[in-house]
Amino acid sequence: MIIPMESLKGHLLIAGPALVDPNFRRTVVLVGEHSEEGALGVILNRASDALVDDALPELGLLAKDLGAMHVGGPVQPSAVVVLADFVEPEHAGSLVLDSVGFLPAEVDPDSLGELRRARVYAGYAGWGPGQLDEELDEGSWIVEPALLEDVFTDEPERLWSDVLKRKGGPFGVLALMPPDPSLN
Repeated sequence: MIIPMESLKGHLLIAGPALVDPNFRRTVVLVGEHSEEGALGVILNRASDALVDDALPELGLLAKDLGAMHVGGPVQPSAVVVLADFVEPEHAGSLVLDSVGFLPAEVDPDSLGELRRARVYAGYAGWGPGQLDEELDEGSWIVEPALLEDVFTDEPERLWSDVLKRKGGPFGVLALMPPDPSLN
């Protein structure tokens, strides 16, 4: 008997302390897709120094004040992924959480409708069939439902600790762990 997999779409993956891969250490990933074919998402807490207006000025037509580019993950770092809060969610390429979703691959700004806000990512995080499920079984990731304020936080560098504190219990203690425990 095959047990159907529960999709983690719209959930956060919080890197556990045993996850030492530098691509994911202390990251918070929003899962955008999760099925038997694999999973993908974007790292929410890795802002870069580059501004979207400087790196990709054409995206200024989509939303005002896009701020910093974010590093979405190690897969296809030259790919541009845009996550937005849609006034008209039916215009999203793929909805992830309430009115938040990914822009379609081909975007006509005039037919897109209004965006409340948007965030631009270079690259994304991806897992092959069963890979994320194996990492979850190993304890690499801590799962928590995503909130709208997680996606568009003004303090991405605090998101890892903030989400663990919200989860509470032993995770609240983990949230206090310094980035380099050897310096404690």
